[in-house]
Formats: sequence, structure tokens, C-alpha cells
Amino acid sequence: MKWLITGAGGMVASDLRNALAARGEDFLPLTRSDLDITDSRAVTTAVVDAQPSIIVNCAGYTRVDDAESNERLANAINGSSVELLAEAANAAEALLVHISTDFVFDGRSQRPYDINDRTGPLSVYGRSKLLGEHAASHARKHVIVRTSWLFGTSGPNFVEAIRGQIQKGTNPLRVVNDQRGRPTYTSHLADAIIRIANLDARGMIHYADEPECTWYDFARAIVEELGSDIAVKPVSTEDFTRPATRPAYSVLSTERYERLTGVRPESWREGLREYLENRG
Repeated sequence: MKWLITGAGGMVASDLRNALAARGEDFLPLTRSDLDITDSRAVTTAVVDAQPSIIVNCAGYTRVDDAESNERLANAINGSSVELLAEAANAAEALLVHISTDFVFDGRSQRPYDINDRTGPLSVYGRSKLLGEHAASHARKHVIVRTSWLFGTSGPNFVEAIRGQIQKGTNPLRVVNDQRGRPTYTSHLADAIIRIANLDARGMIHYADEPECTWYDFARAIVEELGSDIAVKPVSTEDFTRPATRPAYSVLSTERYERLTGVRPESWREGLREYLENRG
């Protein structure tokens, strides 16, 4: 079995590469400079040359606020390019594993979002990712993995943002306490992707670490793990004006993942400790 990974320089792909290497798997990682996924001919050539059994699309336009003023680019990378990958996957008879997001929901739910719940993205980024989901479903063999609040050692993330504020001497830290989700360590997500791909599962699956919390809760845990005595002050979303609207509640139900794999999601707190040890 051979894996082809797009967006191989990003957080998720970097940990996926490490996880596959540790298992002795055959894989081809393609970074943005190796493959422009918006180029139809380049996508076709890459897949024909590699002849993969599994294509994992880790490429994406992830700058949520910038997407508000770059809708065409976000839609091209997160949406229409996935159609190209789906077509290439069909030609190669490969499984397409596509990574999506909790931002496809409107945040009005009173319970964790199930895979079949109605979507309603509030931002350009969310809408572009929903386009990608629809495109991925055109692959005859496909799995769409929605996840949330990612942090990993190979990219910018919330943990580093908090650490940066601590290093600058910001005190107190003001962090929103009215947005709830499930932080996810990308190393844990990489293991989940491999587990899912090896199952012969199809369709939509949610994976996120446990338990749910607010950004304020997450920040307090980061400060504690760093051994800092800086105060963390809870504030509301209204105190931070940002171009893109975030869902107030985007907790993902991982029931289908647990049922298919027989494995519970891992702890983001344990992932945070491992992250800090590895990143230093």
C-alpha cells in the first residue's frame, strides 16, 4: 500500500509523515512547491506517477481571517482543487482522505455536532472547506475527516500564540471564554487518520481530542504546563473584533470514530505536554 500526501509541509502532514515512517509505510510527501493542487495537469501527473492506494489531502488555505478578503483563493485551494484530487483518485482507484473542519457549522447547537447535522458556515474559510467536502465526496472511495482547534510542532498555533504573549510579558492574558470546542494535537490526528484509512471506512468521520473546553480553559492549561504565574482573564468574543466570525460552539461528536475503531480519542492535555516537550 502506498500513500500520497499533499500539503506535506504543514502541521498535520508533518505528523502523518512521522507516523507512517514509524510504521514502515511507503509514502510520497508532496509539499506546496512539489505540487500545486490547483493545477489540474500537475495533480493528474503526480497521481499517475505515484499510483497511490491512499491520497491524504492535507493541503489547505488555513488563514481564517485573511480568507475574508481572499475568497477566490480560499475557494480554489480548499474547494475546487479537491475536485481535481477526487478525479485523480477515481482514475487511480485510490481512497481519498480529505481533512475538513468544525468551521462548517454555525455554532448554534446545544450538543456535540454529529456527522449528519446540518452545516451552516459563518465565514469564507468555513464555506470554502464545505465546498471541499462536497468535492471530496465525488471520489468513489472517500473519507472526510472533520477535526478542530489543531496544534502541532510544525506550524503556528494557539499554544505558540499564548507562549509568545507570555514571553512579551503580557499580564493578564485576555482569552475568550464563550467559544467551545475540542483542541486536537496533530500527532493524535495523524494516528487517527491512519487508523481510519486502514478500516475500509467511507463517508464522514469526526476526530478531535478530549475533552471539550473553551479557549480560556485551553489557555489556562498552557500557562500551567509552562509553569507561568501570569493571570488569564476570561473575556467575550465581542471584546475581540476579527474579520471572520467563529462558531460559538463547535464541539464535534466522535461517536462514529469510536464505534468504527473501538478506540476513544486521546487527551489534548497529554498532547499538550508532549508538544511542549518536543517543541521545547
